[in-house]
Amino acid sequence: MELDIQKMIFEFIGGLGIFLFGIKYMGDGLQRSAGDKLRDILDKFTTNPLMGVLAGVIVTVLIQSSSGTTVITVGLVSAGFMSLRQAIGVIMGANIGTTVTAFIIGIKVSDYALPIIAVGAILLFFFKNKRIHNIGQIVFGFGALFFGLELMGDGMKPLRTLEAFHDLTVSMSSNPLLGVVVGTLFTVIVQSSSATIGILQELFGQGLIDINAALPVLFGDNIGTTITAVLASIGASIAARRAALTHVIFNLIGTTIFLIFLPLFTNFMLYLQGALHLNPEMTIAFAHGTFNFTNTLIQLPFIGFLAFIVTKLIPGEDSVIEYKTKHLDPIFIEQSSSIALGQAKEEVLRMGHFATIGLEAARDYQATYSQKNADTAMQLEDAINNLDRKITDYLVLISRSEMSPTESEEHSMLMDTVRDIERIGDHIENVVELVGYQLTNKVKLTDSAKKDLEDMFELTIQTLKDAVTALDDKDTALASKVLKSEEQIDKMERTLRKKHIMRINEGSCTGSAGIVFVDIISNLERIGDHSVNIAEAVLGYRD
Repeated sequence: MELDIQKMIFEFIGGLGIFLFGIKYMGDGLQRSAGDKLRDILDKFTTNPLMGVLAGVIVTVLIQSSSGTTVITVGLVSAGFMSLRQAIGVIMGANIGTTVTAFIIGIKVSDYALPIIAVGAILLFFFKNKRIHNIGQIVFGFGALFFGLELMGDGMKPLRTLEAFHDLTVSMSSNPLLGVVVGTLFTVIVQSSSATIGILQELFGQGLIDINAALPVLFGDNIGTTITAVLASIGASIAARRAALTHVIFNLIGTTIFLIFLPLFTNFMLYLQGALHLNPEMTIAFAHGTFNFTNTLIQLPFIGFLAFIVTKLIPGEDSVIEYKTKHLDPIFIEQSSSIALGQAKEEVLRMGHFATIGLEAARDYQATYSQKNADTAMQLEDAINNLDRKITDYLVLISRSEMSPTESEEHSMLMDTVRDIERIGDHIENVVELVGYQLTNKVKLTDSAKKDLEDMFELTIQTLKDAVTALDDKDTALASKVLKSEEQIDKMERTLRKKHIMRINEGSCTGSAGIVFVDIISNLERIGDHSVNIAEAVLGYRD
């Protein structure tokens, strides 16, 4: 008997592991095949709640994880790419999109799981083409999903003889709230509603659980999946925490509605099972789909009210900056090149502002090692790259229209400045990665080295701020100050490099710490160079 229990546990946890790997691997393959443009899909197609729902469905189908979509959405809200109302639509769509996995499981191709894995392996190992490689990953993940499910099913078969399990299913049939709690807790532990619903499909398919117990567990699975978004929002912006809370409230309201009408819903599912000749697994898939689709349909008109509730529950002003372009309207190009250039300059200044905040976040990350600062810096780098593409495209459009010599000069200056700020963003990213390397490899910097870095950060930040202000006000005096500050940065970089070599020679600092230190000050020196380029562009433009 002991051997049977061990075999049952090993088959179940091993099968669960393979199932989760299959889902993740297939999702990664789909994501790569989609050209990794998930962010763009969410960014572009969330103009209204309905489009947000559609975007949520598409992205979740591509990555095979509603939690994954919600985490991306929380990140976009935190970065200011998306408003709370848009995010709510995406979260609703993610809940619908995740039902695709249950329908795939309902097809019941477990008998062919191993040949499917073999085909996937052939495509992965015998073809060099990237596209075929991605297809191989999708096929392999698809096969692994079913193989894992089959193993889990075999592991759960002995449960039918277990008295305690039989008592639990009877209790869940008579007390739906218990079923909801069981489903919620299990999904919180496994961190994947697709996996727990797959297990539920296997239990229902083997007759280990009846429909009266299965449906409440299904509702609980939907509540449990929200925990991932909640965890992702910890330490994030107020808007991100509100988006995560919306996910929880959305599924809680849906579960409450469906529990009230549970007898009606149960009868409807039994009718569908008979009328459409559904196998037990597909019955659960249809129940999952019906729950999420109906829940979205009911709550979609109340997105504004949901946003109001979470704003009241999580009060406070959010410090999120709107990272989308605000001024780049093509209509200005048709009306006046001068006005269009003025609008482009406003966006360039915002880009410079983001670079300054990003550099301050990188400094704070170096000083405190707080991951929140690293995330802020990387989000700002994303925002800078986004603005770089949009502003460059806009300036290219302006260049096609007639411009005066003065306008041509300003156009060239803005093009150069955009490039410089984008490169500053890259150097900020390098600094963050160096601090990350320092943390991962437990590289220790001496107090003296930390103080030197702090001084250089302060000088570089002030120089960048002055360069952006000089650009804003066309202030030649401030631009000239930037040139002098950059000379100080160059001198400081040479001095600090020599000091650090002395520390290494004395043995107070390790070689690894030396590499990190020198690379950080090199990146700061390069930021100083790009700040000078911006200042020189101002001086040249004024001349």
